[in-house]
Amino acid sequence: MKTDSKRMSTRTLTLLGVLTALELIVCFTPLGSLPVGPIVATTSHIPVIIAAVTLGVGAGAYMGAVFGLSSFIVNSFITPMPTSFIFTPLNAVGPVSGNLWSLVICFVPRILLGVVAALLFQWISKFDKNRFLAYGIAALVASLVHTILVLGGVYVFFGQQYADTIGQAFSALLGMIMMVVLTNGIPEAILAVILTIGVGKALDRFQRTRN
Repeated sequence: MKTDSKRMSTRTLTLLGVLTALELIVCFTPLGSLPVGPIVATTSHIPVIIAAVTLGVGAGAYMGAVFGLSSFIVNSFITPMPTSFIFTPLNAVGPVSGNLWSLVICFVPRILLGVVAALLFQWISKFDKNRFLAYGIAALVASLVHTILVLGGVYVFFGQQYADTIGQAFSALLGMIMMVVLTNGIPEAILAVILTIGVGKALDRFQRTRN
């Protein structure tokens, strides 16, 4: 029994280590952006979702925190832009500075991304023994929740400042955000569904062969 438990712990830590490395790669290299037709889809949310559905709530929250920390570092020190104040209070580019709400936007949606994916997967798996729908729905909903929370946070906490920075009227900002959800958020969610199902089912098959 102890041997099986130790083996499971080793597998969990190994997979979590691989997913952490993958998250850092997609956050700190151009591999985090993939062209999907005429738009560019980010992939930084995908390792978080995969960790959540395969390893549980704790792993999903941890990976979400890694995602948030990576975003904070990139926007603070590596490639700060005029709109980086959204994700860091240390932004020194442009006339607008971030604040503590920047940290909320940077970390809370990313952590909830992992938590929502894990809880949805666990709940749907009770009715979907094949777990195909569980992987897909968890990835789809969690990805969209993440996108909506980030963009919603931008609108609520930095709406006027963000509109001024990008040269848009505040009255047009909500419509622009909704358009981003449609043109970027949905393709990113679909990409997450495809990769989560593929990786999840592959890990299921591997687990069965090991047992």
